Amino acid sequence: AHRMTAFAYSVKKYNFPSLQMDVHGKIREVLAETLKEEFRAESQHLSEEDLMTALRQRGIIDDVVKELRFNEGNISRNFTSTPKPATHFIDKEQRTPKKTNVDPTRRYLHLQIMGGKAFLEHLQELEPLPGQVCSTFTLCLHFRNQRFRSKPVPCACDPDFQDGFLLEIHKDRFGDGSRMADATTMLSICDPVQLVLIKMDTSGETSLVSSHFLEWRSILGAENGETSLAVELLGVGAECKVSVGVLNVKLELYPPLSKVLSPDILKTQLSIERQKTAEKERLFLVYAKQWWREYLQIRPSHNTRLVKIFAQDENWVNRPVCSYVRSLRAGRLLDTPRQAARFVSVLGFEKAPVVGGGGKQEQWCTLLAFLCRNKGDCEDHCNLLCSLLLGFGLDAYVCVGTKGKGLAHTWVMTYGTDGTVTFWESLNGHRYVHKPINPDAPPMVEQPKPEYPYNCIGCIFNHQHFLANCQASDSVELCVFDLNDESRWKPMSEEAIKSVCSPGSITSLPPFPPLCCSMTDAAAESNDIELQLRALVSEYRKDLGLTTVWEDHLSYLLTPALASYEIERTTGISSGNEEFQDAIRRAVPDGHTFKGFPIHFVHRNARRAFATCLRSPFCDEIISCRGDQIRLAVRVRVFSYPESACAVWIMFACKYRSVL
Repeated sequence: AHRMTAFAYSVKKYNFPSLQMDVHGKIREVLAETLKEEFRAESQHLSEEDLMTALRQRGIIDDVVKELRFNEGNISRNFTSTPKPATHFIDKEQRTPKKTNVDPTRRYLHLQIMGGKAFLEHLQELEPLPGQVCSTFTLCLHFRNQRFRSKPVPCACDPDFQDGFLLEIHKDRFGDGSRMADATTMLSICDPVQLVLIKMDTSGETSLVSSHFLEWRSILGAENGETSLAVELLGVGAECKVSVGVLNVKLELYPPLSKVLSPDILKTQLSIERQKTAEKERLFLVYAKQWWREYLQIRPSHNTRLVKIFAQDENWVNRPVCSYVRSLRAGRLLDTPRQAARFVSVLGFEKAPVVGGGGKQEQWCTLLAFLCRNKGDCEDHCNLLCSLLLGFGLDAYVCVGTKGKGLAHTWVMTYGTDGTVTFWESLNGHRYVHKPINPDAPPMVEQPKPEYPYNCIGCIFNHQHFLANCQASDSVELCVFDLNDESRWKPMSEEAIKSVCSPGSITSLPPFPPLCCSMTDAAAESNDIELQLRALVSEYRKDLGLTTVWEDHLSYLLTPALASYEIERTTGISSGNEEFQDAIRRAVPDGHTFKGFPIHFVHRNARRAFATCLRSPFCDEIISCRGDQIRLAVRVRVFSYPESACAVWIMFACKYRSVL
């Protein structure tokens, strides 16, 4: 009786309003018939499996599935009593999700990639042999706080993309949870589906191939609830007008609309959105020009200051810099602002590629392109770090200025409630407290010595504010960060910024994707890299005519040191060094010498890391060590962060008997 009650509850949990059949009535009939005829003698041992078998034999389960109008070849379903969040992230090893949680009261867009065509750059590439390492394409998607990733496919003229993604269209706003999105509601949802195509070469290096915003609302006018599109992907940067290739895309709505919209309604809606966006952007440009003229009238030398109001994204679309920053919460993936700074610093640094000579090509990537590529320029790092610090409740700004020998640079600043100004270097996670120098102080007064590498500062901005430095000197060490003093900092109108930079203000503003947890098995990666390094060291010493003897115990003892280095990078606090040194003293006999060399990477290419280590004379001295009773050790520790970003610590060591 207890099992029957539990089974009845699990059936009753899902009340499908669209079913034309009496599901509960049929189930009750089957239960009564089963109990009466087939399980007379064993009714006291009736199990849930027995009931499911009876329902399946009579076709009840198949009827339910057919009524839901889902095609079994396209979507795998798993109806459970515990709802899951709408955000999905597909492992790169899977083509489609094995189980998808489907809410029958909500509407979904099923987006299928049916292959690619005309990727002419790869016209001459041969089809790889089984097991052969080759360059691959990966397609990443983002739609309304949901992220997906396709399975990597070999780069080819006609890449074999065959993936399906189930996108939930339902609004996220409070009050819509019990109502299915109708055609009118979906027509007002202007969020596009962002498609980012990433290429990974045989060495594991990634590059951004294309970033495309797909307008999906044409499906609202499709008679049969499905439509096919040929999506042309364009290049990025200087190649933004060059076709990369074509994706064959199929869109389907589940469940289909009972009444579709006319093409005229769709055309009118899209036209109105474009006109409103264009008008808002025009008005902001007019305001920005007037603001700039006023700024130059303060002091003619302001014309040479780095006051950056607009920046081009990967598609060379000119957007206000404030639109690249937004308050971003990392959920449970990051716990502290300093941990966020560490995460951003382990994302790879690479300047935008330039075809030909000349200066730096500036390219501020959209957040999804930066995260999927897993590397970018300093502006990309700063925009992400500032967004995360804002999410942690700090008053954060991106600073635009120079460092070193006058090189243009960006960094992040936080403004404390007590007036404390802290600089955050996004590329390495270092923090510096700013203490301004008073140029009017008497010569005998000791002035603070700046530890930060920044020289000049032209402007600061976040998602709500833009302020230009109008002090007599733009030197960072002389700068006073009283942001409310308009004689020192000229602000832009917050209303003007909000009109083009706040979420939903204009249709051309890319939505921010959520961060995703790491898909990297840190322990397995650590072990794999360590084994590769052992083989490389043994081969290297063999070429020198040396034998190699590894000591596993000594290798293991190096682990606490690597963990301590990472903790120090994250928190700024050094710990555990005493225990490590004591363990090493115990492991190294009297009359023996110990040498160790730690090094840090943000990639997982063992051969590339080994080549870098050999450039250090101290490391080469350890690896090429000659002497009596030589024992070598190597330890690798991979620390995984969101977006599969990794900090890789490697330590080579040796011990040998000292000979006079």
